[in-house]
Amino acid sequence: MDALRRFAAIVGADFRERSRGTRFWVVLAGVAIATWGFFPPMEAGYVTVAIGNSRGAYSSAWIGMVLGLMYASMLSLFGFYIVRGTLARDFETRVWQLLVATPMTRPAYLLAKWTSHMVVFGAIIAVGLCVGLAAQWHLGESAALSPWQMALPSLVFAMPALGLAAFFAILFDLLPWLRRSGGNVLFFFLWIFVFIGASENLDPEKSAWAASTWVSEPSGLSMAMRDIRAYAATALPGLDVRGFSIGMSVMEDGIGTFDWNAWSPRPADLFGRALWLLAAMAAVVAMSPLLDWAAARSEARTGAAEDRAGLRLRWLDALLRPLEALAAGRLVAAEAKLVLRQRRLTWWLALAVLWGVQAFAPAKGQAVAVILAWLLCVDVFARGALRERDTGTTAMVFSAAGAGRRVLLARLAMALGLAWAVALPALLRALASDAGLAGAALLVVGASVAVSGLAMAAACRNPRPFELALVFLAYIGVQGDPILNATLDPALSLARHAWLLPSAVLVLAVAWTLSLRRR
Repeated sequence: MDALRRFAAIVGADFRERSRGTRFWVVLAGVAIATWGFFPPMEAGYVTVAIGNSRGAYSSAWIGMVLGLMYASMLSLFGFYIVRGTLARDFETRVWQLLVATPMTRPAYLLAKWTSHMVVFGAIIAVGLCVGLAAQWHLGESAALSPWQMALPSLVFAMPALGLAAFFAILFDLLPWLRRSGGNVLFFFLWIFVFIGASENLDPEKSAWAASTWVSEPSGLSMAMRDIRAYAATALPGLDVRGFSIGMSVMEDGIGTFDWNAWSPRPADLFGRALWLLAAMAAVVAMSPLLDWAAARSEARTGAAEDRAGLRLRWLDALLRPLEALAAGRLVAAEAKLVLRQRRLTWWLALAVLWGVQAFAPAKGQAVAVILAWLLCVDVFARGALRERDTGTTAMVFSAAGAGRRVLLARLAMALGLAWAVALPALLRALASDAGLAGAALLVVGASVAVSGLAMAAACRNPRPFELALVFLAYIGVQGDPILNATLDPALSLARHAWLLPSAVLVLAVAWTLSLRRR
């Protein structure tokens, strides 16, 4: 009983710490608003979960299926960024040193942290279910109310997926090199392969084994595809069951509906889904031997500035000397030295490779290299406005008159220069080939990325929203979307950023001014 009380105390304290912050309630409000959009009326012209060109009528069972699948796929991504950081906070605030002196065991501590993550996810899903009930009443496509059918898909699909996301949040907090921007970027690609890509390998349309097995990927999308297609094939023989979509899909040829009043998963399927939860818990417990090592590494990184030292870069002094001769340029030069000298050798090697691809690869490879070069600088863009908060130097840096304005301009100039510098070979190729529009698009998109990073960090007081946004835009940019792929359709890229860049400048100015007043 004592062990159970200690476990519950950690979970309760962790949840209270989260719920006292404004961000927690903003997240819940954002989830509620986004969830309402999961259920568009017929005249909206789009659907979120569909088979062919049809969706289920908005019964409790179908609304529950939509919630379960959307949360299993999308919340497993966004939820990771929502809950991560509590373990690292315990290390950095030395709370771990107090906890380790109690009778609490290390596996119990990690399992309590995992459970607190799941409590947050449970609160989010509970809000979503309340919105689902309101949507069913508002849309009026089905009057029969079944709370169990509405909650069942979230329990079967979403909770195992979120359990694995909670495990990764703890793992990334334990490993020092994954606690910051690098880990945030890495998890996005991990999510694509583990939570989304794995469902393609278990697509019942492609594999007879997948159509009958109880094995499922973490998100369970293949299981939902199997059951919905099986129902449609027997009850709705005229329905085209070849396509299955999750996410916003525009239906230009009209939207059909079918009745979906109940879903009854097989016991073997429930067992398979439960295994993912058990596997996540077992993996969390298995990480307990790393706790002391991770805490020691955190203390070393906090107490030793040289732990993050990069390269001397003596050539940088000569390169920036003309800038230092100008009164307005001294602070910019200092910012550039501070940022570039913290870059590791691997960062420079990666940049050299990307420069080579930009200089010699075909247009498609060049565009991908530019996007990856901007992604390589995500920590600079996302954390530039938060440096004083992270290092505890706010009072010292902003004590001089006019320091706030000068620091902002210097940091903005450094971010812009870095965004253009990492894309320099592509810019030179565009200018050499008389592709003036492509060159202008690269300059504007690079400026938009840099300013948006500073603006979102200053507005949210957290680097993760921009890190996630940039990783997502980089992903669709590599797929060919012109939002970051400036050489694919320069005119469209310029048109999109013509409003995005001024908006980012305005947000940055307002957020920075408000932050100075708080200081």
